[in-house]
Amino acid sequence: MICNHTRVNGTLINYYFHCKRQCYLHGNRLNLEDNSELVQIGRAIHEVKSADHENTELAIENIRLDKLTSEYLTEIKKSDADIEASKWQLYYYLQVLKNKGIIRKGKLEFEEKNKTKKAALIFELGEAEEKELERIQTEIEELLQSDMVPEADEQAGCKKCAYYEYCFI
Repeated sequence: MICNHTRVNGTLINYYFHCKRQCYLHGNRLNLEDNSELVQIGRAIHEVKSADHENTELAIENIRLDKLTSEYLTEIKKSDADIEASKWQLYYYLQVLKNKGIIRKGKLEFEEKNKTKKAALIFELGEAEEKELERIQTEIEELLQSDMVPEADEQAGCKKCAYYEYCFI
């Protein structure tokens, strides 16, 4: 199943799960991440990891893959604070690869483990995940096309977000 969600990417899918407002703002070109220390830390982790390994940081279409091997597509995250968002971002990447004839399992690795005891989680893209991913992408497109910016809804993780000052100060 090849999707026609041209504006949707892995970052937007990730943001959609933890904050619709962040997803909307980023998807409509309001990018405040360059000012975020936590985003810079995440980028530094990726740079260090890719310097040490082969098959890292590959760009395909509108996505950047952290690591691709013969068995896994590995996504490296700074922490396990939002596994659900990371999982769907990984499913999206697996779908992009599948549409190109590349079938892999997905692996999430976390640099700073908060809640997860395992160092990595493994996922496989099945028919149910593909159908749900299609629904999610449609919802994101509808969100991005809306004239209404979602209301700010302060949550526990908001203070770490690059958009915090925009939303609450």
